[in-house]
Amino acid sequence: MKFEESMQKLLAITAQLEEGGLELEDAIRLYGEGAKLAENCKNELEQAKLTVSEYSKQQSVPDRTEI
Repeated sequence: MKFEESMQKLLAITAQLEEGGLELEDAIRLYGEGAKLAENCKNELEQAKLTVSEYSKQQSVPDRTEI
């Protein structure tokens, strides 16, 4: 599942839980699903941050003392 899809699903789950009115079992199931989605999103963001950092290192401009 793409990051954007995971975020949309997580937002929908959050809205359902905040709205209330769910049976306990359903609320627990949704909470577990949301926790997994949140962890996946966090991992994807961390990977993206590492990738951007690596690109930045590769493309870094030499400082004036190196010219």
